[in-house]
Amino acid sequence: MNAEFAYLLGMITGKGTIVRGNRETEIRIEIPHKNLIIEGMDAQLSVKASITDIKNILEPLINTRIEVLSSKNITILSFTKDNRDFLIREINRHLGNLVSCKDFRISNEIFDSSADIKKEFLRGIADVTAHARSSNNYMCKKGEPCYGHRVYIEIPVNWFLVIDIANLLMDLDIPVHTIDWGHPNTRDPYLKDYNAGRTNAWFREHQVKIFAEEFEKVGFKIIHKMRALKKLADTNRKNWDVHVRNEITSARSLKQKLKWEKRLGKIELIHHRYYWEIKEKARPKPRHPMESDDRIPSIIRGKHFDSWREIAEVLGYLRR
Repeated sequence: MNAEFAYLLGMITGKGTIVRGNRETEIRIEIPHKNLIIEGMDAQLSVKASITDIKNILEPLINTRIEVLSSKNITILSFTKDNRDFLIREINRHLGNLVSCKDFRISNEIFDSSADIKKEFLRGIADVTAHARSSNNYMCKKGEPCYGHRVYIEIPVNWFLVIDIANLLMDLDIPVHTIDWGHPNTRDPYLKDYNAGRTNAWFREHQVKIFAEEFEKVGFKIIHKMRALKKLADTNRKNWDVHVRNEITSARSLKQKLKWEKRLGKIELIHHRYYWEIKEKARPKPRHPMESDDRIPSIIRGKHFDSWREIAEVLGYLRR
């Protein structure tokens, strides 16, 4: 497998649709850009510029022209080839002859590939599903240096693709910070929406959240996303050091001062950790009437969970 095919396969897996006819197959890939201005950059113009680069990468691989249809909030890439074409047969083989990103999984061949191929595949997924915004932060308080900026990978409906992505990131030693599951115990943990009559409010996209400087190991090809990622990763590192220096200054003992001095320039001490390495007691949640909904996978349907980690572990994001 080469890098170009891995990237294309990632894009299809993340936001693709396969339309099979009697003789030809059409591949469609959606690139959303709902927020036109992201971190001070025009997302629509950035996608337009990036599409030229993407076409230059992929068109020699697919040996046909990629059509581009752009609107205010989305850009759709598409191409059509004969059903017997080798590329189409390879795409179908990797995706198990399925037709929608709502069902796609990551093939074993990707998991068995080199680190470079895994990164290209994840860039393909990230370019069509992930967002790097300053609002995607963790525990940032007004007036204090924020070092909790994150990338969100948003996956609608497809529970097991979320687990595949988390495990592929783990192969590259990139921890997932949290997963905000589209599950009643995580999206409506205290039944606020349910009691207000919004019984289906919990059924939303799953969000895989990764600290910005950790996701730099993968990155994006879409220009505005990569620039936003770099900005937020640099901000995390800078503000972590500001926080550490403040702690050094306010330390009440030599022991405390030395402890914080060892943390200067080492944000990975708090961000490069997997869920089993973090001591965090799950807060008990009440049972939710929608825990047995048919849209929840059978393996976890009817079960109650107090944390995202419990769901992830049952679905296959396992400790190593």
